[in-house]
Amino acid sequence: MTDHEVEVLAIGAGPSNLALAVAIEESGPHGLARNTLVLEQHEDIRWQRNLLLPWARSQVSFLKDLVTLRNPQSRFSFLSYLGSKGRLDEFVNQGTFNPYRQEISDYLAWVAASLEHVGVRCNARSERIEPRRAADGTLTGWTVTLAGGDTVSCRDLVVGAGRDARVPEVFRGLPADKVIHSTQYASRIARQPTDRDTRVVVIGGAQSAAEMFMAVHHDLPRSRPTLLVRSIGLQNYQTSKFTNELFFPSFIDEFYSTAPEERAQILEEMRQTNYAGLAAPFLDELYSMLYRQRLDGVDRSSVRPMTEILAAAVDGDEIVLELRDRRTGKTEPLRCDLVLLGTGYEPAMPALVRDLAGRLGLDDIAVDRRYRVDLGESAHAALYLQGVNEATHGIADSLLSVLAHRSGDILADMLDRRTVTMARAA
Repeated sequence: MTDHEVEVLAIGAGPSNLALAVAIEESGPHGLARNTLVLEQHEDIRWQRNLLLPWARSQVSFLKDLVTLRNPQSRFSFLSYLGSKGRLDEFVNQGTFNPYRQEISDYLAWVAASLEHVGVRCNARSERIEPRRAADGTLTGWTVTLAGGDTVSCRDLVVGAGRDARVPEVFRGLPADKVIHSTQYASRIARQPTDRDTRVVVIGGAQSAAEMFMAVHHDLPRSRPTLLVRSIGLQNYQTSKFTNELFFPSFIDEFYSTAPEERAQILEEMRQTNYAGLAAPFLDELYSMLYRQRLDGVDRSSVRPMTEILAAAVDGDEIVLELRDRRTGKTEPLRCDLVLLGTGYEPAMPALVRDLAGRLGLDDIAVDRRYRVDLGESAHAALYLQGVNEATHGIADSLLSVLAHRSGDILADMLDRRTVTMARAA
C-alpha cells in the first residue's frame, strides 16, 4: 500500500478538473500546483470516450475551452493546442466554432500532458473516501482509497467525475449483455457480431440517442435499427442568442440568488436548450439518411415518435418491449436483440458524493456560490463539487460553457481559505 499526501486532490480528469488544474498551475508561485493531484480511473485522458464518433462535433464554441474566458493569453487554450499540432490554419479555414468531439478529447489529453507542476495519475479509480478528523472532531482532510489499495490524503477534495448513468427501471431486469447505455456504446458495440441481422432498438429523443441510432448503421452493418421517442418527434436545440445568454458565466450569480422554486421553473424552461434536442446540422443529416433509404426503396430503419415503453421482458434470446402509442393508446409488442439507452444521467448527486455525505452525517448537500459544500464553520478541510450543481448554479453547470470561470471561482476560494489560515496562525 502506498500513501501519498497532497494539498488538493481532484477525482476525475475530465474537462472540469483539468480546467481547475490549469487555473492552479497558472495561479502563481505559492506552491499549490506542486501539491495538487488529479486522478483518472481510466488508462488515458479521453472526453466522452464511448461516443467519440468520427463525425460528432461539440455543440459548444471552441472559445469556451478550459481557459480562454478566464485567461485569453493562456498557453493552455484550444488555439494553442491547434498551433502545437500544426492545424491552426486548417481549422480556421473550416469557418466553424464547433470542433469535432474527437479533437476536444485530444485537446484535453494535450493539456494534461502539458502541465508542469500539477500531477495527473491515470489507472487510479477511487473506491472509498474517508473524512479525517482531529482529536477535537474538526474535519482536517480526506483519505481516498484507490483500487489496488493505494491511498491519497489531502486537505481539499474536488469531485468532478460526472453524474451516474440513468437506466430507467423498466430496463433494469434485462440481461446486461442485451442493454448498452450511451456511456458504454463504443466499447460494448465493438463486441457485437457484425454478421447478423441484429434488431436494435434505441431509446431516447436527445443527442446521445440519435448519435447511437446513426452510428449503429455503420457499426453493425446488417442491423435493423428502430428509434423510440416519447415526444412528438426529434427536435432542434434552442439556439437563440437570447437564450444562449443564460449560459454566460455572469448568469450564475443571477440564478444562484433566485428562490429555489423559481430556479426549478427556469431549468424546466431551458430543457430544450440542452437536454431535449439535437444539433440542427446533425438533425438534418439524420433526416437525410432516412430519406435516402426511402429513395432507394430500403426498409431498414425507423423512428417511432409518441411511443412509451410500458414493460421489457426476456423471451428466449429476444427482448420483448411492450409499447404504447400515445396518440391512440394502442399497445403492441416489439421484439429485438439489443437495446441502446440514450437516457442520460441521474439527476441525483452521484453515488460517490451521496456515500461521502452519509459518512459526514449530512442530511443535505448544500453548495455555496463558489462550489464548496457546507461542512460547518469549524472545518479546516473543504469539499468542492463540479458539474452536478444545476439546481443551484444553472443548466450550464454540467457543460463546457462555464469551465474557465468556475475553475477561477474554486481557486479563489481555496486561496482565500489559506490566507485566513495563515492569518490565524500568525
